[in-house]
Order: sequence, then C-alpha cells, then structure tokens
Amino acid sequence: MKVYFWVIGKSTPQFVIDGISAYEKRIKRYIPFEIKTFPPVKNAAKLPPTQLKKAEAVLIKQHLKSQDILIALDEHGKDFTSIQFSEKLENWMATYSGNLIFLVGGAYGIHQDLLAEAKFKIALGKATYSHQIIRIMFMEQLYRACTIIKGEKYHNN
Repeated sequence: MKVYFWVIGKSTPQFVIDGISAYEKRIKRYIPFEIKTFPPVKNAAKLPPTQLKKAEAVLIKQHLKSQDILIALDEHGKDFTSIQFSEKLENWMATYSGNLIFLVGGAYGIHQDLLAEAKFKIALGKATYSHQIIRIMFMEQLYRACTIIKGEKYHNN
C-alpha cells in the first residue's frame, strides 16, 4: 500500500511549494507516500465551473484503479480532530490493501460524480480554503497523523 496525495494543477505561490516540499520529506520517513499533480484541463479558463469540474473528474477517473481507496477532501466531508484522523489513517492502512488516494480538487472543488465514487469524504474544518492553501494544511495534518501513530512529540496532546 502507498498513500498518495492527488492535486489538480501546479502549486503556484512559492510558499505553497516550499511548505508542501517540507512536509513531503517528513511524511516519507513514516509511510510510502507520493504526490501526483495532474495538469490543468485544456482551455480551463474558458470553461464554466461545472464543465471544468466534470473534465477534471474524467481526468482523475482515468488514473484510479479498482483497488484504490479514494478519499475526497471536501468542505462537506466529515471533520476529524488530529487524533481521530490519525486513528482513521491507521485503520485505513491496516484494513485496505489498495492505495489510499487523498484528492483535493481544483479551484471549484470536486465534481459530484467523483465525490459519489469516493469511499470517504473528509473536511479540514468548517471554513472554506483555497485549493492551494488546503494542500499545505492537509500535508501538515498527514504528517501530524504519522507522528501521533508513532507516539512522537510533534502533537502536543
């Protein structure tokens, strides 16, 4: 099993790139982990949001394998504390033999068709965040979960 973080479009602000890179290095010390960046959909700027999300969903579905476990980061998903998320992550890794795919959508989120295929939907709080900022936030929470699972001091609880 491998844990993947799938994102649509490159991270653009340098602080986002730096933050993701720093957490990626840390996470890889704990679990098999990879970030997969999908290129933006062709003519994305000219498409209405609904069509853009649909095109992104088609792109993502082409890369999903039947044994993969899709976990969508969605503002309407289930909220977890850091400890609850670490317990859920540990359970997923012990229960499923396929890859865990955490997906953050593009600027307009994830198309309903793809959300329907997700085994789980999780939120990182009740507020709405940009698709760039949520990348750093998720990476921090994944790293935090890894340290909680290992019983390390990063999480002060």
